[in-house]
Amino acid sequence: MNKKQITIANLLVLAVAGYAQAQPVGVYKNQGYALDNMGNSAVINAPISGVCVRTSEWTPARAIIECDPELVRKPAAPKPVVAVAPAPKVAVPPPAKPAPAPKPTVQKFSLSADALFDFDKSVIKPNGMKKLDELVAGLKGTQYDTVTATGHTDRLGAVEYNQKLSERRAEAVKKYLADKGLDAGKITAAGKGKTQPVTKPADCKGKAGRALHACLQPDRRVDIEVSGSKTISVPAAPAASSTAKPAAK
Repeated sequence: MNKKQITIANLLVLAVAGYAQAQPVGVYKNQGYALDNMGNSAVINAPISGVCVRTSEWTPARAIIECDPELVRKPAAPKPVVAVAPAPKVAVPPPAKPAPAPKPTVQKFSLSADALFDFDKSVIKPNGMKKLDELVAGLKGTQYDTVTATGHTDRLGAVEYNQKLSERRAEAVKKYLADKGLDAGKITAAGKGKTQPVTKPADCKGKAGRALHACLQPDRRVDIEVSGSKTISVPAAPAASSTAKPAAK
């Protein structure tokens, strides 16, 4: 080592030693580096090299960024704020409307009054009972709401007489159906007399006679209407008897 190198090393040692003597123990704000002797906390740099002077108490854990930047952990960069798109709104379908209740099925059966009753009578004949029994059998086991029996007559005879005759025959049918086990509370009877003929005046001409009587046969009837949720299978109504009397109502 030449004289110049010794002089520089001695200066460095003297500077550190002099500063250590000038600073009382315990004043350091950073115990890992030598501080200046001006009464502040600035870290002194070694002559010529310009680096901070470490003390014997220095450890990597006490490194400061001004002196040992490579030992100081840099604060982690803040995580970028990622904008989160709002969840798409899911369209909620409206609650399903309940299915409408099925409309009741209305069935109409027309039974010939000539087949049900004797002339000018409202007592049901055995053949008429058979036809009503078939209707009752078709209703068994089904859900029905109402059964309506409506009596009708032809146009021959007085209005008041025909009205009462149609009512008696409708009531006879109602009673028979109830006696056979149908709910009497669901059965109604009504008479329409000769107010609702099936035939037209031009269809059946004349005032009397067998031909006129036979032509007016569709008007002499008892209509039975059943309102329910199921189709009822009932045999067709019988045709008018060929031996019926001309004056039958």
